[in-house]
Amino acid sequence: MTAAQIEMREVGLSYFTPKQETEALRDVRLTVRAGEFISIVGPSGCGKSTLLSLVSGMLKPTKGKVLIDGQEVTGTSPKVGYMLQQDHLFEWRDVYGNLLVGAEIRRMDRAKAERKAAELMERYGLGGFARHSPAQLSGGMRQRVALIRTLVAEPDILLLDEPFSALDFQTRLTLADEVHRIIREQGKTAILVTHDIPEAIAMADRVLVMSKRPSTISSEYEIRLKPEGEGGEGDGGTLTPWCKREAAGFQAYFNAIWKELEAHVVTSG
Repeated sequence: MTAAQIEMREVGLSYFTPKQETEALRDVRLTVRAGEFISIVGPSGCGKSTLLSLVSGMLKPTKGKVLIDGQEVTGTSPKVGYMLQQDHLFEWRDVYGNLLVGAEIRRMDRAKAERKAAELMERYGLGGFARHSPAQLSGGMRQRVALIRTLVAEPDILLLDEPFSALDFQTRLTLADEVHRIIREQGKTAILVTHDIPEAIAMADRVLVMSKRPSTISSEYEIRLKPEGEGGEGDGGTLTPWCKREAAGFQAYFNAIWKELEAHVVTSG
């Protein structure tokens, strides 16, 4: 079995004010293997994005430990890249210039970063847009630029925080397939946070469900699907997100996760 790349060991997080302590996360236990793609869903405000911030090192747990490759996370790391809901492209830079931002921040070798940017642009359909401004791109293309910008900095782990939620439905479906393909081809480990249950199932090898606050991981679903018409279970990672949506068993996963989330919402009320 592939070694664990990300681990959370009994992680808790509380916020403190002069008047009170608010417990956000409690006893979170998580293992993500190298090259695995997982999705995280949960009730609104349960701390899904907070969990990503802990993995990235931008937040420190109040209790427990977060580890990457067996080493405790004590701050931000070049091993981790972040892709957000908003692309945050610099409008005064062209596409090529935007792709180099992360590498510049991390003080990577300039020539190496430029070669990587050129290679990824050509490979993933942006070669003809190097000198375009972000304003000339569609929403889906801007997010593709944002992903490739993250990859130029050569992280091992990608954290995806609602990266498609600002897009229209058709673009969202198309881009999910593209992002999934790029991440698989690049051999990255990925964690996706989303409110969209079908998206979570379609993108991931496993879906983790978080409970209401104080949140923990209440269950996980290993996604094993085969194309429509084929019997038995398959390896969900071999199908594109679009094909997963058409696969036998997809609706059963949706129903199970929906019912669990609904139960969390009801008990929190």
